[in-house]
Parts: sequence; C-alpha cells; structure tokens
Amino acid sequence: MYAIIDFKGQQQKVQKDDVLHVAYLEDKEIGSEIEIDSLLLLDDDKKMRIGKPSVKGAKVIAEVLGHGRGKKIVVFKKKKRKSYSRKQGHRQNFTEIKIKDIIIN
Repeated sequence: MYAIIDFKGQQQKVQKDDVLHVAYLEDKEIGSEIEIDSLLLLDDDKKMRIGKPSVKGAKVIAEVLGHGRGKKIVVFKKKKRKSYSRKQGHRQNFTEIKIKDIIIN
C-alpha cells in the first residue's frame, strides 16, 4: 500500500516505515506524532482512490525522528567585466519523519 501526500507544498510518495526529510517543523518535538490528511492518491492493492482534491477519510500517521540541516548550497553571482561577484552559502533546515501507518476509513 502506498499514498501520495501533499505536505507543506511538496508532494511525496510514501509507504509504511519510510523515512522522509520534509520542511522544518519548528513546533514539533522529537517523538511526537503528525497526522497528514491531504492524500492526493491512495493505492491499497485492491482499489486505487484518487482525491478531488484529497481522498476523504484517509490519513497518514508519522513520527518525528529528528531535526537537521541539509547540504550546503553555494550561491554565486557574477557580472563579467564589471568586477562584481558575490558568493553566499545556504543550508536548509529539515525535519526527519517516519511513516507509521496509512489509515483508510
């Protein structure tokens, strides 16, 4: 069984026991549970349900495993012959979650 969820503007395919990196959730502590009810598609090996815009009565339960920072991204700007260049780095915060269960009603 798998589902496609829409969580904080990103769509991801999830199955039970998957570990994902999602956008940073500052108000969630490690070990707390999250309910995601915006399922765009749900496939339970018998029937495929497509949401309009989301599947009614279905939700995904996830557990927060931790918080972290991603790899460094280098942002470099340059204009030729103008002696202009800027170099900047950026690391995006993320929250690591584990999918515990997909519930269908």
